[in-house]
Amino acid sequence: MVVQVPKTPDALALYLATLQVGGVYVPLNTDYTESEVAYFLEDADPSLFITGSDTDAGLPTFTLDEHGEGSLKEVALSMGPDSQVAKRSEGDLAAILYTSGTTGRSKGAMLTHANLTSNADTLIAYWGWRSNDVLLHALPIYHVHGLFVASHCVLMTGSSMIFLPRFEVESLIEHLPSCSVLMGVPTFYTRLLGSTLFTREVAGDVRLFVSGSAPLTEQTFDAFEHRTGHRILERYGMSETGMNTSNPLDGERVAGTVGFPLPGIEVRITNDAGAPLPAGDIGGIEVRGPNVFSGYWRMPEKTREEFRDDGYFKTGDMGRVDADGRCTIVGRDKDLVISGGLNVYPKEVELLIDTISGVIDSAVIGVPHPDFGEAVIAVVASETDIKLDDVIDVLRGKLARFKQPKGVCCESTSFHAMPWGRCRRMSCVKSVRIDSRGINKTIEAYSSWQD
Repeated sequence: MVVQVPKTPDALALYLATLQVGGVYVPLNTDYTESEVAYFLEDADPSLFITGSDTDAGLPTFTLDEHGEGSLKEVALSMGPDSQVAKRSEGDLAAILYTSGTTGRSKGAMLTHANLTSNADTLIAYWGWRSNDVLLHALPIYHVHGLFVASHCVLMTGSSMIFLPRFEVESLIEHLPSCSVLMGVPTFYTRLLGSTLFTREVAGDVRLFVSGSAPLTEQTFDAFEHRTGHRILERYGMSETGMNTSNPLDGERVAGTVGFPLPGIEVRITNDAGAPLPAGDIGGIEVRGPNVFSGYWRMPEKTREEFRDDGYFKTGDMGRVDADGRCTIVGRDKDLVISGGLNVYPKEVELLIDTISGVIDSAVIGVPHPDFGEAVIAVVASETDIKLDDVIDVLRGKLARFKQPKGVCCESTSFHAMPWGRCRRMSCVKSVRIDSRGINKTIEAYSSWQD
């Protein structure tokens, strides 16, 4: 069942009901456009697509009443309780999370019931989750952080959560005094620090601040500790694996690191040939454990490419592990921009930019940004001067807003002669950073327009 609905308690109940009846839950980002959704529906081939009334997917429509109105909650209340649970084994499929692909084609990561339960059990124990905890939930529930990590810890311990429909600084500050745990992306913490209303007293009763989905800068880590007295717990995970590593609940949390492998999960650093590297050396991060997904939906060749013969999954991230076993992420082997905690694969954006009249070539890159973590920037080789509005006009309605560039650098046609791939992309990154002041002004203007 494919689902694209706003974040509400009903949406969370829908997820649980899907598992209860033995279905497979496939959540989609609510910002995805109709053309993006069309691909997911074709690829997933679901029996059912649940969405809001304003979506036209070109499919036969079934409404909740004869007038085309109603809600899931109203229908559920009109029906009798059903406590039966479909029989499923640990290896059965529970969910599919789509991750963007380097070729522009999204991949569906297949997660089993064992993947989800093992990771939840591990996090509950590792983070000392208690039945009297209160989670402040401001994350979206269409990806692993909000739907699985945050929600499962609450649901499997019988604790409580304040379930906010979206992230808003004012709302977090209002509710934090009543909570013991906050999970967020780095943008949560930079924006909290940007408010004078966020004080040590507001954070006084919170026992745990967790950050993930994108790198947390040491500056944010230090500023947060100075303001609140709390050291943010940073962890590392991905759609294909759930959580892999975490800084300790009790013990030193080191800024710029993602802690140690979680119990039952193995992490190693390898060279290009797959040979393990000694402590301190930088290489590809590979993981193995009960949390690792079973493969990509209908992509057996891609699945084989991403797994070693001994069962280790190649994450595509680069990092190192020190002599004590502490992990640090230093970059990515796969082209990927993480903006505001959401993944953007350049090729998907470049393919559309290249259709603009006069564009010879394009490269989409990420540049450091204090709020988003990384900002999506398009470097365009064109016969004419291409402006940001020209790019947005083409992408609007075809790509979700978080994938759309926040700045454009127009290069000479000599850009086309550069070798395709990482060398060209890294050259673009360097050239953009040289002119970062102008780019940041463009980003700020774009952000204001989006808000």
